[in-house]
Amino acid sequence: MESPRVKLHNPNTIAPPVGYSHVAEVRGGKLVFVAGQVALNAKGEVVGKDDYRLQAEQVFKNIGLALESAGAGFNDLVKLTVFIVDFAHAPEVREVRDRFINTQHPPTSTAVQVSRLFRPGILLEIDAVAAVA
Repeated sequence: MESPRVKLHNPNTIAPPVGYSHVAEVRGGKLVFVAGQVALNAKGEVVGKDDYRLQAEQVFKNIGLALESAGAGFNDLVKLTVFIVDFAHAPEVREVRDRFINTQHPPTSTAVQVSRLFRPGILLEIDAVAAVA
């Protein structure tokens, strides 16, 4: 179900996206910005060494906890930015992502391959923006 605060759409003047929306219009409410989340558990330990799927699971769990702390949820997402060390693993990350987001009304999204992230063993980082009442 699409949030009443957010209209996600794709202008017919831009090539159709696959798995994300081109535009997120926020109507009222407040914006919640979630800093880049990585595959660290509550103890600060890396989860899923060398495993993109397991790391993505932890990242989305962390995003969910961050959103929840601000009174938001995955249906309130308007933007995700993915930083990934090896883009060949993007399909694994997307598979996990699709279990958390509303795939009928996906948030806007950017994905960037990077040479490394802040700590050895971290394979991806994702930040998020949500709109809540």
